[in-house]
Amino acid sequence: MKALRLLFMMTYLGSFFLASPEADSCTSNLSLNVSIPFDTTNLHCLSVWDAQSFILRYAQTSVNIWSFILSTPDANSYIAMGFSVTGGMVGSSAMVGWVASRGASGGIKQYYLGGVTPNQVVPDKGNLQVIANSTFITLQSSRLFMVFQLQTTEPLSSLIFATGSTGLFPGPPSFVLTKHLDKVSTRIDYSKANIGSSQGDGNSSQVDGSTSQAADSCVSKLNLSVPLLFDTTNLNCLPVWNAQGYILRYSQTSPNIWSFVLSAPNPNSYIAFGFSPNGGMVGSSAIVGWISSSGLGGGMKQYYLTGLAPNQVVPDRGNLKVLTNSTFITSQSSRLYMAFQLETNQPLSQLIYAFGPNGVFPSTPSFALTHHQDKVSITLNYATGSSALGNSYMNLKRSHGVLNILGWGILIIMGAIVARYFREWDPFWFYFHASVQSLGFVLGVIGVISGLVLNNQLHVDVSLHKALGIIIFVLACLQIMALLGRPKKESKVRKYWNLYHHNTGRILIILAVANIFYGIRLGKEGSGWNIGYGIVLAILLTMAITFETQLCSRD
Repeated sequence: MKALRLLFMMTYLGSFFLASPEADSCTSNLSLNVSIPFDTTNLHCLSVWDAQSFILRYAQTSVNIWSFILSTPDANSYIAMGFSVTGGMVGSSAMVGWVASRGASGGIKQYYLGGVTPNQVVPDKGNLQVIANSTFITLQSSRLFMVFQLQTTEPLSSLIFATGSTGLFPGPPSFVLTKHLDKVSTRIDYSKANIGSSQGDGNSSQVDGSTSQAADSCVSKLNLSVPLLFDTTNLNCLPVWNAQGYILRYSQTSPNIWSFVLSAPNPNSYIAFGFSPNGGMVGSSAIVGWISSSGLGGGMKQYYLTGLAPNQVVPDRGNLKVLTNSTFITSQSSRLYMAFQLETNQPLSQLIYAFGPNGVFPSTPSFALTHHQDKVSITLNYATGSSALGNSYMNLKRSHGVLNILGWGILIIMGAIVARYFREWDPFWFYFHASVQSLGFVLGVIGVISGLVLNNQLHVDVSLHKALGIIIFVLACLQIMALLGRPKKESKVRKYWNLYHHNTGRILIILAVANIFYGIRLGKEGSGWNIGYGIVLAILLTMAITFETQLCSRD
């Protein structure tokens, strides 16, 4: 009995390991256990859907005969390869194959997609001239291999790949095809064996694995290895984010159609191109695209930014009227090229560009968008082809910085120095101290208000900077109230008031200086602001040390 149990376990484990999936790739030779009715030695090979491990092999085996082998993991459902005139599903013809219940039964049929509902997907119909007896599908090492031949001078270049829901297969008598679980569309250049990814339900394939970094500029022509659906010869071109090497090409191709191609270095994350009604992120609609540099796939979607939290950035929503099948993203020479067309009389002129953190991509099923790593907003004049950083945003940001540096970071310190070291000039020191501190307080309050307005416009996460600013403002208000309640010199509580007033002022100054340097870093103003304020601070500190030394000497 024990021997039988041991034999059963060995059989079970053996079948498990035999059923474990073997990877297929374009670097491995095609070796099937069944004969194929055409020569497979000279097939082109492409990874057409990295996220789902779809491998396509093809060749023109005669003047008007094209042979295809699609290799995919067995997902216990159907697999589909569609040929589309426009790049969309409707109107396309697809070869669909399946092997049910781990090899129990299977089939392969052509379907015509007359619409998006199941009853509009018609079996044994379509525009593909399939060679008789050339179709078959086989299961080997947990992968499906779907084989067919087409009679055509050249197949359509817009292809669609899809997988069905687990456990659902076409079956007699109707062979109805259930809605796909995931899909991707690509365009293929048969002569060069190059593909490009387009918008899909899930991840779409990476293209052109070239890793050499090649710069793009407006003095160079747009030369992509895959064709776009619109004319690119007369596109306007301008650099829109010099710090990150973003290049925008655009044109009005008809009275209400605008075409865009955004070129950016591949950050191994998503890139985003947003259209904003007010220059801020909230309320904007963005086209987001990605292709993993590690070959994990890619895709392209519209997002609507209803708020700052990830769950408020909604995929497949927005105010942009994106033309069907116009979205396209490709990777070439370590740069991403994201193309799309909008139906509008005039696109919004306030634009936002962003990219995500390295190695993080939107993915199924939610396609949630992580917080951007960096962003910039500009205003574009479509007529003149000129752009500028959002002037209102930049002016407000710098006004916020200057006001707070003058108020909290210089005047308050000067007032404190006078109050400590010039008491023999009574009552001049007191009036000067009160006047300078009041002016510093007014400028600081205006700076705080401008910061709140700026944060409301930009909707960026500066929680620590904001919290420090509010604490500084509260401490300053306490100092003003302390001044109004200042006891006379003869009062017994005067020494306690002095202790409170002096130490509160010291804490305020320390927090203000720290927050100023932190704010300069957040504002990405560079070393100039740090050096400038550092010099002023060093002068004030030197004065304070000198006066303190003299004070100690007198004591």
